[in-house]
Amino acid sequence: MTEGTPPEKPHKRRVRYAGKHPRRFDQKYKELDPAKYADQIDHIIAKGLTPAGTHRPICVDEILKILAPKPGETAFDATLGYGGHTRTILPRLLPGGRLFAVDVDTIELPKTEARLRAEGFGPDSLVVRKMNYAGVMGLLGEAGGGFDCVLADLGVSSMQLDNPGRGFTYKADGPLDLRLNPERGASAADLIKNVTQTKLKNILADNADEPHAATIAAAIKEAPIHIKTTAELVDAVRGGMKAAHAKLGEDIIKKSLQRVFMALRIEVNGEFSALDRFLEALPWCLKPGGRAAILTFHSGEDRRVKKAFFKGEEDGLYSEVSQTPARPSAAERRSNPRSACAKLRWAVRSEKKI
Repeated sequence: MTEGTPPEKPHKRRVRYAGKHPRRFDQKYKELDPAKYADQIDHIIAKGLTPAGTHRPICVDEILKILAPKPGETAFDATLGYGGHTRTILPRLLPGGRLFAVDVDTIELPKTEARLRAEGFGPDSLVVRKMNYAGVMGLLGEAGGGFDCVLADLGVSSMQLDNPGRGFTYKADGPLDLRLNPERGASAADLIKNVTQTKLKNILADNADEPHAATIAAAIKEAPIHIKTTAELVDAVRGGMKAAHAKLGEDIIKKSLQRVFMALRIEVNGEFSALDRFLEALPWCLKPGGRAAILTFHSGEDRRVKKAFFKGEEDGLYSEVSQTPARPSAAERRSNPRSACAKLRWAVRSEKKI
């Protein structure tokens, strides 16, 4: 080693696992390194699966048609995530255009920015910020007063769902966290410890339309232990539902578990309030004739977007809005089952001064 040369990092062996196929998230080393194992990743996608630690963008063609990004325009990606939508929109803005992309996830955001920078998207064309999209008004000065196109892909990304250490899924044991930004706010475990049973019931009903909200809230609050993990929450919910309704099938219980985790995630991250603030600011962030597209994944989100767009059209803020949501094609739903519940709505800013 010559003087001034940093020492080489010692080789680190990959995680070993029993059997022919890895099962745990941290053992899926090929899926977690898509750049190195491209052939294996293509094989996994061809089977209709999402490789661990990645995310497949939804309704890409439909979004490109709605937003119609052009060279020299300025765009805003409200939820950067894995960067799939950004990497398809940004080349269409060049030369001369810029895309502002934001996310609150302090774990995934640096990884995504590093991948996009490695693909040649420099800071002159791609501006990345760690922030909540509800604060979009704060970017207007830097963006030249407004955006030509805006995309918001709501909900949670696959790489967050797949990582049991984040606590987003009932299918794997891990800490009951559910925070999109694990450095801020209280976890879901803290929430259910400190909230009243009545409040918890309302969270489940209001955030996820859970039909068994009262039964589940009682089971969680009456659990003999302080629930700290996803598995403990699953046991409490399943046990409470079975005790109250002995003939409930496993498919019904699984649907409720999905809604419970979704409702807690929405509450922990204040997702509805952030969406409401964003929808209120959106028409003032779009340039005249600017286009906006929003992907939602459950009724609570879609209702808010639909109401805001219709109200904006009525008030003359939008010249045109989608009357019904677009859905992923049958082919996309088969290829990517996680897209099945997505709804896409759009709006066009009025040309007149507002």
